[in-house]
Formats: sequence, C-alpha cells, structure tokens
Amino acid sequence: MVMAAGMGTRYGSLKQLEKFGPNDETIIDYSIYDAIKAGFGQVVFVIREAIAAEFKETLLPRFAGKIDVDYVLQELDILPEGYSVPENRVKPWGTGHAVWVAAAKVTTPFAVINGDDFYGYTSFKAMADYLKQDTSGQLAMVGFKLSNTLSEHGAVARGICEVDAAGNLVRITEQTHIEQTPGGIISKTPDNQEIKLTGDEVVSMNLMGFPPTVFRYLETYFREFLETQTHNPKAEFFLPAAVDKLVQNGIARVKVLPTNEKWFGVTYPADKPIAEQTLRKLIAQGVYPENLWNESLELRK
Repeated sequence: MVMAAGMGTRYGSLKQLEKFGPNDETIIDYSIYDAIKAGFGQVVFVIREAIAAEFKETLLPRFAGKIDVDYVLQELDILPEGYSVPENRVKPWGTGHAVWVAAAKVTTPFAVINGDDFYGYTSFKAMADYLKQDTSGQLAMVGFKLSNTLSEHGAVARGICEVDAAGNLVRITEQTHIEQTPGGIISKTPDNQEIKLTGDEVVSMNLMGFPPTVFRYLETYFREFLETQTHNPKAEFFLPAAVDKLVQNGIARVKVLPTNEKWFGVTYPADKPIAEQTLRKLIAQGVYPENLWNESLELRK
C-alpha cells in the first residue's frame, strides 16, 4: 500500500509525481520496482481525487503486466459513520486514516510505505520475507538508523522506536521536529524544549507490515481521535501512534526488522538534487537499470 495523498506543503509541488530518475522515474517507480523484486504481487495506491487523473494517466500504466494495481481515494469526508468534517478542516487526517480508507481493497497481509520516501531493496525484501511467514497476525516494521534518515535542508518528523533485546517494539514516539544542527542532532518538543539525539536511534519511516485484522483497530482508534481532536485543525491521526497503541494495549507485537539502507526523500525543494544524485550513483553501481521499466526487464507477473 502506497500512501500518496499528501499535499506536499513544505515541498511546494506534487512530489508524488516529481521526476528524479534519468527517464522521468518517480521515487514511487523505484519503490514498486524493489517491491516486485522482493516478491510483492499487488499494489494499492492511496491518493486524492485532485491528483487521481494525472496519477492514472502518467504513473499507473508503467506497472501494467508487472504487478496488480488498484487505488483508493483519501478525502476528508471519508469518515466512520456518525462523523462529519469540521468547518475549519483542510489538512488530511493523517497516515492512520490513509491506511484505514483502503480496508475494502486489502484482504491479505500487507506492507505500507510513504510515496515520497526511498527505502531500498533490502528493506522491501526483509518485509516481504516476514509477511510470507506464519506470523500469527503480528506486525512488523523496518527500523532505520536515525542518522540515515535526516534532511540537510530542514527538520523532519520521525517515529523514534524503543526496541527490546528480542527485537520487538516497546514503544514508538512521534517526534515532529528533528534536525541536524552544528551542535548535533536535536528534537524540538511542542513547547520548544530541545532534546539531544545520538543518531543511532531506531526510527520508523512508515514501512510497516500488517495483517488485515488491523483495520478494525484503526477504525476504533480513529473514532477515538475524532472524539478528542476535531477541534484542532492541524491534528493528525498518525499510523505510528496507532501502532504504539496496539503495543501498549497488549493487542499486538511488532517485530523490528533492521536495515542499513540509507533513506532519502524530498521533504524540501533543496532535497531534489540530492535525490537525483543518489539515484545516479545507484544506477552507476548497477543497483538499478538506466531505464527502470525497459521492455527487456525481467520483471513480469
């Protein structure tokens, strides 16, 4: 499941369809390529009505014959029965809502990714291998090293994870302002306190794996969110917060799958040249072909 309905406020344009590769590939193209190689056979895109036509015209045809493709819309007015959109609400409801709206399209264990984040092949492979096991309905999360996930051009939001000796998630805390400064990596709290971080912390980049039973819990938690947060036009129902609640309530275990992949993404416009340069290096190293969807490519269903 690819969450691609974000508004790209800080980036300033539609980064889901922004071209980064030598043949106009998007970051989503590279994620789908890696997912197919790792063994995934279906992709569901979560998008907004405002970008649906362009999405279907420019991106979806590239995957024809390579992976089963579907999409759902994430809109403000798609809510549990009995709720309505507050007058002052403009911001999407968040990543937890994005996953919840796709419930009707997903009936098997599945992975979730952000559409504007590059995760690397081994991240997808670790998740695919985990989901193929009999996991007894448990969850999984690919854990990145914080220092591998920062932007040089401003603050980022990350889910900081505490992991036990067995590799299971103890708790996940969404920190919405983490940045590299001359004095090191800091996290700013809502009341403007600064917390120093080492860079070795495990973070979630929303590459998570779930059984389909998770949807009923997401609806419960989303209803709780709507009951308490609708007065705040900027409040979001974050997927990591829902996962943390499942752990704290003893409903699920979350296996943390470590990766040494270096994340990159495009939070800010100045991130684009770095993303393009990183992809050129990976192509030069033979990780990806020059033309990702070349007809000779051995990626077929």
